[in-house]
Amino acid sequence: MYDSPNSLQETCVDFICKNLEAVCETTTITSQSSMQGFDGDYASSPVEKATKLVFRDSDTYIHSEISEQLLTNLSESGRLSDHTITLFDPSTTRLRHVILRNASALTTKGLRMLRGHKISDLEATGLKVTVNDLIGCLGEWTLQNLRSLNVARSTFMDGSRYCVVVALSKLRNLQCLNVSCTEFNRHGLEIVVEDLPHLESLDISCTRVDDITPLRKCRDRLKLLTMYNLKVSCSDNVIPVLLDLHELRLLDVSDEKDNHPFGMFTPARSKVTDFLRAVDKVPHLTSLDISGKEDISSSELRQFIHHHPQLKFLGLTHSEVCHDEGFTNPRHPDYRPTLLVAGTANESQIMEALRRYAHRPLYVQKCLFTLFRLTPEFSHARVDIIKLVLPGMQLHPQQFGLQMAATACLYNLTKGDLAQKIHPNILLRVVDLTLTAMETYPNHYQLQKNTLLTLCSDRILQDVGFDKYRCAKLVMNCLCAFDDASMNRMSVAICSILAAKISTNETSLLGAQPQYMKKLLSIVRSKVETRSVDITIKFTLSALWNLTDESPTTCSVFLEEGGMALFLEVLETFQDESAVETKVLGLVNNIAEVTQLRPRLMVAKFLLILRKLLHSKHIDVSYFAAGIIAHLASDGPEGWIVTTVSRTALLQELGEAVLSWQTPEGEMVAYRSFHPFFPLLTCHGAFQVQLWAVWAIQHVCTKNVKRYCPMLLKEQGNILLEKLYTDQEVDSNVRTICGGILRVLSAERMDLTL
Repeated sequence: MYDSPNSLQETCVDFICKNLEAVCETTTITSQSSMQGFDGDYASSPVEKATKLVFRDSDTYIHSEISEQLLTNLSESGRLSDHTITLFDPSTTRLRHVILRNASALTTKGLRMLRGHKISDLEATGLKVTVNDLIGCLGEWTLQNLRSLNVARSTFMDGSRYCVVVALSKLRNLQCLNVSCTEFNRHGLEIVVEDLPHLESLDISCTRVDDITPLRKCRDRLKLLTMYNLKVSCSDNVIPVLLDLHELRLLDVSDEKDNHPFGMFTPARSKVTDFLRAVDKVPHLTSLDISGKEDISSSELRQFIHHHPQLKFLGLTHSEVCHDEGFTNPRHPDYRPTLLVAGTANESQIMEALRRYAHRPLYVQKCLFTLFRLTPEFSHARVDIIKLVLPGMQLHPQQFGLQMAATACLYNLTKGDLAQKIHPNILLRVVDLTLTAMETYPNHYQLQKNTLLTLCSDRILQDVGFDKYRCAKLVMNCLCAFDDASMNRMSVAICSILAAKISTNETSLLGAQPQYMKKLLSIVRSKVETRSVDITIKFTLSALWNLTDESPTTCSVFLEEGGMALFLEVLETFQDESAVETKVLGLVNNIAEVTQLRPRLMVAKFLLILRKLLHSKHIDVSYFAAGIIAHLASDGPEGWIVTTVSRTALLQELGEAVLSWQTPEGEMVAYRSFHPFFPLLTCHGAFQVQLWAVWAIQHVCTKNVKRYCPMLLKEQGNILLEKLYTDQEVDSNVRTICGGILRVLSAERMDLTL
């Protein structure tokens, strides 16, 4: 395993987030003073009531690290609301570094909970309320001491549609400000450089700032400046201003070759060459990002790097110069091993770009296209790369090109034996994002095929705890949407496994969809017509078998869609194909368990086939044929409406067949419960029916003791078995098998008590 599971702390926090109702309770407050950190919106008068989330253990206090982790987890999982944030009362939790990456559900009502905390770093991105409203929810200590504020992808627009940034002036000790992807403009820039005397780091990427001249006022203190995709109205003064910022350590002037999100300005771009030629400027620079620039001269860039020995990072994504040998060939005289380069020329550049640019969809897409060409060469699991692919995929579900490239990469990174060396936690994230892509692009052939290739993995289907019903439904939709042999094969393979792992209620929901049943039966029909026994028909029959298991609804839909007539054709066409016969009889056995559907199986032609298969040399074929006969016979002579096949004779053959079976080496069948057997155990008019039932119970209880013995005890099947065992009128063979089962149960009980 190349990756470890989550830490105990992470696991506990994750559990709390998913089970708030188990560890918390809702209490009612009736006065403003009852709730520190809230104001009149929650309790404007002594008699007004509001609700608050509290820990069930009143002595609970969570220190800052766990409090912050819990808050971040709630935010990122979409569980943070005005109600759940009330859990973070200052009397029981402590917040210093607050990260709200998904704060879209919060109003000022919930954000006021921050007022009682002493916050030094605040990230609240994607807010629906204005930045001014957010600042208004902060306490006095926070206003005086906040060092870092990130409000990217939020809004400064008030109700009158004016960009209001005046509240930022209250944060006198702010050192780091990120207003990227907001309506922040030149007026706002003038305010912050004047009113925030300690400002050292500023991100104005994708904003409405059209002139950066005000930055000259902080030339002696600005150390980090990010202005990615910034379109200025006049580019002539950009380079002179940048060269004047002599304290800069980090500068990002990268571009995305796309329209500006606000569409207000023409794409006037500064000439980065002019900046590179000034080799004696910005002497302390350690990070330079000029990705997306088209006018980069390799020779001038090398000279710039040579004169800036402290440079540790260089962004060259979406720029051909990243392929220069000075950045790719360790033997080249200009190659600097300590310089990290983000680009698309080789694996290390791509990884660095994915690490830094998750929020830039065109950059991510470009990197993934190139990465895809490299992934077939990987012979070992690359969890490090998977972890870099996932964030961009998660952040941009609506970017088709990115999702297309990501799903292709994920398949190559998890296929075959590679998945065995990837921890299930990582594979879970892979599956979740793969399913999201399936949901978003249901009609795109190649993307759907990519997702099926990833999902069609034993490691993923057997060992990863994803939402299997969601997956099964999406795969069935895919199966119905496309008529492609390879996609059909993968879809039915996936569904055959998942149908056995979802609940009976969920199988009924799937099986109740006639379009799903029609598609599955059409695949079987096509194989009958071509007399083809291949992996596709076997998976399809398995899927149908598992979908009908303890699901009367699915069984009924199967019959309504002509499934029984088709399955008779299958048995006639593929005689002596034991794998096919077993699956067909297994499904019909599920139908036979449903009392009201049994009359529809009383067909002379079918009973004659059953009689033949009862004597099959393959025990699994004989077993399921016997099970169907047992269920049909359990309705008594009055339910046996076929006169051409004798019930008495068939029961005698049933008993002889069961007694002739040799115990198979492996587990022949799996059951969700023992309830279908209980009516058979009480069928005293036909001991052969009881004989088959107890043989079946004994088989699974001895082959898989840990699973089936507790199940049988929980369902009180042992009581029925004890009655049979002590009843002297019961057939001796039935009693003997009952005794064997009871001894196994007794031994298992003793093991559980030790």
